[in-house]
Amino acid sequence: MIRQTEFTLRPRSRGFHLVTDEVVSNLPPLPDAGLVHLFIRHTSAGLSINENADPDVRTDLGAIFDRLVREREAYYVHTLEGDDDMPAHAKATLTGIELTIPVTRGRLNLGTWQGIYLCEFRNRAAGRRIVATVIG
Repeated sequence: MIRQTEFTLRPRSRGFHLVTDEVVSNLPPLPDAGLVHLFIRHTSAGLSINENADPDVRTDLGAIFDRLVREREAYYVHTLEGDDDMPAHAKATLTGIELTIPVTRGRLNLGTWQGIYLCEFRNRAAGRRIVATVIG
């Protein structure tokens, strides 16, 4: 069985956002065992799995990424879409744009402290499109 759905996450500001519940609420019924593959249809945002309890982790990740990939570097050529655009593309390359999560007993088999993150790298972005493929 393979099912696929596409949905839009609500718009968020720049940062790392816990979206596990929003993703799960948009998934079709999950099989007893299988996989969920998530793909974000954008080049300036990413997906990740990380700490779901302490929001300081999300704050620190934002600071780390902003330090790793700075805005307004003199060597950037792609600059017409704003100071945050080229850094957003680079950050999305670092995080990646897809996740595969096991399904066990009809639920995402995430670790106790794991949650799905939308890694939003633009200062202002519209809702982000996700393609979810359920295999089971």
